[in-house]
Amino acid sequence: MNEVIQFFTDNPIQFFATVGLDGRPSVRPFQYMLEQGGKLYFCTGNDKTVYKELVKNPYVQICSASPQARWVRVSGKAVFSSDIGIKDKILEHAPLVRTIYKNSASPTLEIFYLDEVRAVFYDFSGNPPKEYTF
Repeated sequence: MNEVIQFFTDNPIQFFATVGLDGRPSVRPFQYMLEQGGKLYFCTGNDKTVYKELVKNPYVQICSASPQARWVRVSGKAVFSSDIGIKDKILEHAPLVRTIYKNSASPTLEIFYLDEVRAVFYDFSGNPPKEYTF
């Protein structure tokens, strides 16, 4: 997990794939927020399409790449949480999120973590991919 967290921290824009409401793939830039209790947390608004997609089908894949041509694919199941403490930590950690949602009592702020996580690192070295589950 630490390698994924460091990679997401070093490469802060990830591409987040869901199954769209029309059943087709939907990908958008996203940002990992933080790790707490062995879980990778993200956030969105319940007024956004991605939220509706996650409610309908919670399985996602996230891809991020480094300038050195190394990349990771992280697959998992989005599990929503109402933990105010985590919301507060996300707002403290992410100024952009704070400008959108103002505080943890925002009625549209939703947080979720990934469960059933599988992460696979790749590069062009010729070495086999490196896989983790957590």
